[in-house]
Amino acid sequence: MVMEKNMNDTFLLSPSLVDERMDDLIADLQVLIRQPSVSALNQGLEECALLLAKMMNTAGIRTELLYLSKPKNLKSKDNNDLEKHLTIPPIVFGEVKSKSNPLGKTILFYNHYDVQPIDPIEKWDDDPFSGKVDGNVIFGRGSSDDKGELITRIKAVEFFLKQTGDVPCNIKFLIEGEEEIGSPNLNKYLLEYIDKFHCDLIIWESGYIDNKGRAIISLGQKGILNVELNVQGPSHDVHSSLAVAIENPAWKLIEILTSLYDNNGKILIDGWYDDIEHLTEGELQQIEKEYFDEDSFKKEYGIRQFINNASGSDIKKRLALEPTCNITGFCSGYTNQGVKTIIPSSATAKLDFRLVPFMDPKSQFNKLVSFLRAKGHSEDELKITFWSGEPAYRTPLNNEYVNIVIDGAKKIFNDVILNISSPGSGPMYIFNKLLSVDSICIGSTILPNKMHSPNEFTNIDLLNKATKCFIEIIKEISKIVC
Repeated sequence: MVMEKNMNDTFLLSPSLVDERMDDLIADLQVLIRQPSVSALNQGLEECALLLAKMMNTAGIRTELLYLSKPKNLKSKDNNDLEKHLTIPPIVFGEVKSKSNPLGKTILFYNHYDVQPIDPIEKWDDDPFSGKVDGNVIFGRGSSDDKGELITRIKAVEFFLKQTGDVPCNIKFLIEGEEEIGSPNLNKYLLEYIDKFHCDLIIWESGYIDNKGRAIISLGQKGILNVELNVQGPSHDVHSSLAVAIENPAWKLIEILTSLYDNNGKILIDGWYDDIEHLTEGELQQIEKEYFDEDSFKKEYGIRQFINNASGSDIKKRLALEPTCNITGFCSGYTNQGVKTIIPSSATAKLDFRLVPFMDPKSQFNKLVSFLRAKGHSEDELKITFWSGEPAYRTPLNNEYVNIVIDGAKKIFNDVILNISSPGSGPMYIFNKLLSVDSICIGSTILPNKMHSPNEFTNIDLLNKATKCFIEIIKEISKIVC
């Protein structure tokens, strides 16, 4: 493999051209934000996919919606299963083949058009789907995660097509509608349409900008296991005066939850850490080089200290490499205004566990079940539900595209930070397993963007920079000749 010394002048796009088209980018992002697409509620997903496909086709990207075919063993009389299958949201697939470099490399942009629920609605200052612009920011659910990131990739490709009528290397888009619920059907899509998705590199859905304006390029993501625990109490809510005789399921669930995790951040489930992959010396050295502003992080999230008072390289290692046990929701009894003196009939907790290589979600779930059953919590008392899960993955530091992406990013952001893994999760593993291709994360998000929270927003100036960055990355990758 060799690198061409000079780019074809056809693709030397003027940075000012990107600036001039920012109004179009903002308008298109507002259109996407104003279409609700909440995967947890199955709300507006196909409508958003159709809207996105139309937008991409208008940009010059040949786009189609991909659906899963009806399983052969699914009989028409199985109405519930059939209805569930037909509600699986489509993947938006886009492709632009290079006319001038058809045998060149192929980049696949992976993104998602689904968003998190808007709850608690009362904490939003404006309509969560308003797409309101205020100075340098755009508000709305999905503005940052992930519609804002997505629009920068679409616009980068559109700028090439509008200016030159071509792209310097082959480009593909895979945009799914279930990322926020763990991508439960992505592997089925990859298997059914595997010929469409072949590529040389995946540019992942998002990436961060630090408080010094540097692009943080991440080579991995943690896995995740989503679980629900439900404890049954009396057959119905009863008068709380009977609390001396009837056990409250909320107390029982609290007891169960405290058995999973200690105050020092250690998960107490037997064998939980057994399958973790040890870091190479090179990865450990890279973590030491990574920049992390502890004071800014604490200020943003309103905390005084990290768990177990961790600091320095220790907290960096935890964010990138440590598994977690987290309660995402707890519900039992009466929670509205005033009082209602009852013993609730049930208590439910939702948990997520962040996983690291090589922790398998199903295996970890089985360890959780075995641990709780061994403590005497029977199936009649405690229901344990597996909702979704995906393994972790890390792109090797010596991947051939890492330095190429860094070179492209430096042209716009001047400096970059290379992280071996993000603390977040995504289906990176399944792409490597089925397509044998690695992924690199780079984007335009900052910590204050309030992803997954009320008043989510994204920064217009960073959308501009990210768009220019992808233009440069595309040009850098197009220089590779095999």
